[in-house]
Amino acid sequence: MSQLQMKVGGMHCSLCTNSIHRALTRLDGVIDAQVSIAHQEVLIEYDAGRVRPEKMMRTLNDLGFTSREPDHDTFAEEEQELKKAKHIAWMAGVLIVLASILMAFTLWLGPSLWRTYGQAILAVLTAAGPASFVLRNAWQSLRRGILNQDVLAGSAAMAGIAGGLMGLYYPVFPAGAFFGATTFVLAFHCIGGYASILVQLRSSQSVRKLMDLRPETATRLKEDGLEEEVGVEALRVGEHVRVRPGQRIPIDGQVVQGASAVDQQLVTGEPLPVDVQTGSEVIGGSLNVNGSLVVEVTRVGEDSFLQKVVRQVAEARVMKPGILRLVDRILNVYVPAVFTLAAISGLVWSLGSWLLTGQPDWVRAGFSVLGVLVMGYPCAIGMATPLAIIRASVEAAERGILMRSGEAFQIFRLVDTVVLDKTGTLTEGKPQLTSVWAKDGNRDSVLSLAAAAEKLSEHPLAKAIVAAASDAQVPLPGVESFTALAGRGIEVEWNKQPVLIGTERLFKERGMNEMELVVPWLEQRQENGQTVVLVGLNGTLIGALALADRIKSDASGIVAGLHRRGSRVVMATGDHQRVAESVAEQLGISDVQAQLLPEDKRAFVREMQLSGRKVAFVGDGINDAPSLMQSDVGIAIGTGTDIAIDAADVVIPGEKLVSILQSQELAATSYKMTIRNVFLALAFNGIGILAAVTGLLHPIWAMLAMALSLSTVLIHTLFSPIVKTGEFQEERIS
Repeated sequence: MSQLQMKVGGMHCSLCTNSIHRALTRLDGVIDAQVSIAHQEVLIEYDAGRVRPEKMMRTLNDLGFTSREPDHDTFAEEEQELKKAKHIAWMAGVLIVLASILMAFTLWLGPSLWRTYGQAILAVLTAAGPASFVLRNAWQSLRRGILNQDVLAGSAAMAGIAGGLMGLYYPVFPAGAFFGATTFVLAFHCIGGYASILVQLRSSQSVRKLMDLRPETATRLKEDGLEEEVGVEALRVGEHVRVRPGQRIPIDGQVVQGASAVDQQLVTGEPLPVDVQTGSEVIGGSLNVNGSLVVEVTRVGEDSFLQKVVRQVAEARVMKPGILRLVDRILNVYVPAVFTLAAISGLVWSLGSWLLTGQPDWVRAGFSVLGVLVMGYPCAIGMATPLAIIRASVEAAERGILMRSGEAFQIFRLVDTVVLDKTGTLTEGKPQLTSVWAKDGNRDSVLSLAAAAEKLSEHPLAKAIVAAASDAQVPLPGVESFTALAGRGIEVEWNKQPVLIGTERLFKERGMNEMELVVPWLEQRQENGQTVVLVGLNGTLIGALALADRIKSDASGIVAGLHRRGSRVVMATGDHQRVAESVAEQLGISDVQAQLLPEDKRAFVREMQLSGRKVAFVGDGINDAPSLMQSDVGIAIGTGTDIAIDAADVVIPGEKLVSILQSQELAATSYKMTIRNVFLALAFNGIGILAAVTGLLHPIWAMLAMALSLSTVLIHTLFSPIVKTGEFQEERIS
């Protein structure tokens, strides 16, 4: 089975995704095709022995789409698209003002040939200039058998031009008004397009930032033992690289010399560093904390961990479930209805009039057909969703919530399953001291001695112990002769006596006395997923410290709140099963998925989606990025990594998990406002179409209806009350 991922240009609405999927899956050898309109991409699974990539690309080209290899660095391209749309919107606004001025003079001074020519020039400039893409999109949509807003705008514009041209020869048709209507239709469509792009555009820099984690160069060891700086892409499997303390490991490999603690939090999301020594596997992008390592390269290129995550994020971006947007669903019915009414009205005043009176009324028939097409274009409908989203986004921002995706506003209200990452989401994301054991009962003395020794260490656990002593205001004695035992612990001297602090394994190797005293306490802490650091003085165990990633204060409340809403709550983590179950039990979560790699998390989310569930994933780490992108709604913790934030639809403050519920309520409110906006937009057009069917409606009323419709939608959006979710929601779940 092979996969082909491509960028596809020319998708204008969510109906286009169905057209692409239908055309590709009809090809012999294509198993499935996932299409993303939000990211303009398609991911095709196919049998390479039965169909070639060239044939699939040709199929897309035949439908009027363009195709090319995906470019991971799409940010500049998206920014350029937004700038272009903004420029077009400004030009359209100027043309509307000019057309309005000419129409005002016509109403004030009466018809004038020169003003008619002026309106004609404006209509042609609009159609050939900023709005040329509208007519092009309309033609492409018709070729694909799609009836969308582009088709409606193109038809209304062509009807206006046709009416204007007829008016130049038959004065009964108001040529200037028809040309002016064309300018209004196309210009409003351009402005609505800018608003949509402004909302939908996402600065998806996830892939680029993932690759920035990997160092550009590495210190390669030559056969004679000398070092040389080379580009990471030049490394080959089997070669050795040196990684000094404080450096990022440049490539996936195996330690062949040295020992250290490696911080993998940016990569795996887990807060506690991993002790590595000869034979240990290390991941490219991890941070070497305190020891010098020699690493043998085991995976390069597409097989490396970061490259796999890059590929998973890119694939998840395309496989993210799409939705048929509300406006497109309505237009799927509305557009055929407009064309049908235009045809019926034309037949009524031509054929019907001939049958009843013996004389067809061609002028009235022409007026009715052109009037229905022009009045049928709902200029405000293109603004209905963006305006509602912008309003709800402002409300969300006041609570520190960033809503980054228009799709999230439509689908978040339907979410029935919430998957929560553990580290950094439900927990603080950093080790903290939880308890101290002292052989003589004096816990402060154990903490004091341990903190004094660890003050000289850069290890994350050491920093947690020192911070705990500082919070407890425990005085620290002076120590000397600091020695780091990479991956195992440290040694110091205090009052001329040797002090050993480290792992259970280190203490057993040194034959430390009275180890049996701590065993029950140690086993209980380890069963709860805590990390234990032992303290020995002069060859005898004197105490122990337990550290863990502390659960956030409002975590249990948010889990209870989600349960009350009927949501299925799942914890998905890369941590050990025992640790995950301990945290889940404290929070009331019964469904636990532990020891998951990034691809496992994403596969779990995808499996639930295929079973019919709408899934929200909440996470903060690089390892969460594929799942955040894959889920129906990805929710990133604001204190998380940039890559996770860029892959998400919603970003919430790290200290307020209640924002998950608040953002869902705001999404539902935004959707209801969109429905009301669409109703208001179509109400003007519905009344106008019924009037146009009579064949007596002057096109100037179409221009007035566009302005009134847009103004009504804007006023409704700005002044309608938004449900206040803040204080009562926090109180309810806390």
